[in-house]
Amino acid sequence: MAERLHDQQFTLARHLRDPDRHAPPPGIEARRLKVYRELFFGNIEGLLAGSFPVMRDTLGQQRWQARVHDFYANYRSQTPLFSEVAGAFVDYLQAVELDEPWQLELAHYEWVEAQLYLSDAEDPLHQPEGDLLEGEPLLSCTARVLAYQWPVECIGPGFQAATPPEVPTLLLVYRDADFKVRFARLTPLAYRLLAQVRGTGRERLLALGAEIGPGLALLESLRAQGVVIGTGLDA
Repeated sequence: MAERLHDQQFTLARHLRDPDRHAPPPGIEARRLKVYRELFFGNIEGLLAGSFPVMRDTLGQQRWQARVHDFYANYRSQTPLFSEVAGAFVDYLQAVELDEPWQLELAHYEWVEAQLYLSDAEDPLHQPEGDLLEGEPLLSCTARVLAYQWPVECIGPGFQAATPPEVPTLLLVYRDADFKVRFARLTPLAYRLLAQVRGTGRERLLALGAEIGPGLALLESLRAQGVVIGTGLDA
């Protein structure tokens, strides 16, 4: 009995995912199957539309629906949590032929925005007023330093880059005190200072060959914005 029920559930699940390739289990009214198909797909499409609104609007309804259908039919998610479906979609895009060459990076950028907005993570113990030169500057747990080939913050229905620019897009994405997710362009020096070198503020600036005064001013400005939260406790 249990084995038969399992087979029926598996057959129904395959049909709901991809009705063009998989027949439904016998004995279920076609009208009910249609309701189930629309309900299940609508839930997934709604979750993804809320996480990737720019991609949805930029691709247009037809291409967006086709992409979501393919994800729904063919990707085997390992998470039971609705909050992780957007991350699964980004993972899915890494293994398929993209609609546009910038699609994966735009998806990652929108996913980061959603993650920061929803995050309930807490900053590690730190010294808020610590010396940013002599201590190790710490980023907020709701801040990310990102590098992309495509200008993801500009892509939308009114602008779709045909070729990537000569220089990468370096971004600071962070959630402010009002729970608004904001972004700022970074210079190569600022990107390396925040993401590619470790140590105290002074050690980082010396490693980059940067002037101490302007480098400290940048770190202090980021602390005023809540992006840099202070220094580690051993400072």
